[in-house]
Amino acid sequence: MMPNKPFAESSEQNKGVILEVLTQVFEEPGQVLEIGSGTGQHAVYFSEKLPHLHWQPTDVADALPGIRLWLEESDCDNLADCMEVDLQQHEFPKQTYDYVFTANTVHIVSWPLVQAMFAGVGQALKPGGRFVIYGPFNYEGNFTSESNARFDQWLKQRDPESGIRHFEELVELAGENGMGLLKDFEMPANNRVLVWEKG
Repeated sequence: MMPNKPFAESSEQNKGVILEVLTQVFEEPGQVLEIGSGTGQHAVYFSEKLPHLHWQPTDVADALPGIRLWLEESDCDNLADCMEVDLQQHEFPKQTYDYVFTANTVHIVSWPLVQAMFAGVGQALKPGGRFVIYGPFNYEGNFTSESNARFDQWLKQRDPESGIRHFEELVELAGENGMGLLKDFEMPANNRVLVWEKG
């Protein structure tokens, strides 16, 4: 049976503001690895709007059929077919990338998988390459809004190992994997975009 084409309202709402940041930090031509492409909406939109980038969407195996339904509707020649990257397997693509992008993933997966992601990104990025994460984060151990606190509670009800991550812990984790914080952008709806650069 053919899968239904997936759709995430959040991806539709946040794609424009994320694009504004990506045009600033992914300014040079290069290869982008997207971790956790979800529905595939971001991959299609960003590859269309950023033709100087070659976009590689990835996700766990179960998500790939839905992503392909989006890819089939795109005629962008800078958008690759999606491939499987499962953080639980600790296996990243063998090639290196100029950029890595992920949105709304680190609060969904467990902390060990966040650690696996940063380790994989540290290996996958070329020197001078940039890693961009979009999502909500805590600062100095505190939620930045009541809505984020409620969201964290909802996440933990679904999966006790998920939850909004602490900015300082991510900075430390990035440092352990050869990446330094470059920018921290404030975004709408109590989200941020964090940008790291590999040394």
